[in-house]
Amino acid sequence: MKAISRKSALRGRAIVPGSKSHTIRAVLLAAMSEGTSVIQNPLPSQDGKSALEAAAVFGSKVTVDGETWIIGGKGKKLQLPENYLECGNSGSVSAFAAPMAGLIDGYTFVTGDAQIRRRPIRPIVDAINALGGTAFHTHKGSIACPIVVGGVMKGGQVHFDGKLSQMVSGIMMTAPLLEKDTEIFVETPREKPYLDITLEWVKRHGVTIENSNDYKYFRIKGNQAYKPCDTTIASDWSGVAFPVVAGIVTDSEIIVDALDFNDSQGDKAVIDYLIAMGADIIKDFENNRLIVKGGRSYTSGITVDLSDTPDSLPALSVAAAYATGKTVFTGLAAVRLKETDRVAVMESELKKMGANVETGEDYMIVSGGRQLKGAEVESHHDHRIAMAMMVCGLFAKGDTIVNDAESCIVSFPTFFDMMKGLGADITQE
Repeated sequence: MKAISRKSALRGRAIVPGSKSHTIRAVLLAAMSEGTSVIQNPLPSQDGKSALEAAAVFGSKVTVDGETWIIGGKGKKLQLPENYLECGNSGSVSAFAAPMAGLIDGYTFVTGDAQIRRRPIRPIVDAINALGGTAFHTHKGSIACPIVVGGVMKGGQVHFDGKLSQMVSGIMMTAPLLEKDTEIFVETPREKPYLDITLEWVKRHGVTIENSNDYKYFRIKGNQAYKPCDTTIASDWSGVAFPVVAGIVTDSEIIVDALDFNDSQGDKAVIDYLIAMGADIIKDFENNRLIVKGGRSYTSGITVDLSDTPDSLPALSVAAAYATGKTVFTGLAAVRLKETDRVAVMESELKKMGANVETGEDYMIVSGGRQLKGAEVESHHDHRIAMAMMVCGLFAKGDTIVNDAESCIVSFPTFFDMMKGLGADITQE
């Protein structure tokens, strides 16, 4: 599907759906709990549904009742899949569910879509083997899915370089159910807020994990059990970035409602980055909302380390292209390992529209303030790239055509409806 985005002025209020990171953890930990968990306001995106399918494949009773998901967990007695485990487009589901397969006496074939079959999962394969399970890639020389996972993992020591927090979280979530204790050593921890989210969800389900303040060491006692719990998923701060950036780069006044400023999601820092760039954003803590005003130029000139918030680069790079001055993004190692190499992709697509972008192995420099021109750009089947480029088209001159724009449903199934409700001139073909 193509989306055509044109210059717009936005007005109104918006609510962003529940967090993808919270939803996936809630579902899979519920599947490993001994009893029934109720999840309110989950993100019904493709990735959320992949987590639901994984829970069902492992034997959980899954019920979807409107905006409520009910998971009848299996505890330690996960069921060996009758067929195979399909993770869709979700790196988190593949990294979290593969170790779950290591709890089962038998072999599970783990795969996903074309992107998952390119994204590295070798650290999880190595960790499963180190903990006494069996895991291997089906293709010689591969570092990605498909993989085969066999149990039963017992416990022990695992080492990660720390580039991708999903790998660490996957072992953290499964290790409490192993027979023996597990120690995790992380060389250079990145994406630390995502580790905090995992620790928070594990605690909600009644399990304790000891960790060092620098996130380089985790000790997890074995023979623990997850308890079911009822929870409500907070709005996704990664998704909030897109309407907020749309509001500041256009002649607009919008309100984003139903936010949790105390939530552990790292991407809530995006709002602080935008304010530091000069954007007119008010945090209304009393009413749990953001008030965003655009229509004026602002001057950046800041340096932002995205080591802990790699998902924010697409949206922030669009804001930087609008701002006068130079914005420098660093700490991009994990950004290059997402659904796409988002550093290279955003450089390529923004340049098509006339933006001044320079990149290196671990940095991106955006010299903004130019009048961008509409162009035909690619989403590269990456949900965050698709949304970023549609937002970019809202202040460019002429039509911006975004190919494969439907990929945004991976994390934001209501994106088109929400943006059109605010008055964005985005049409679908």
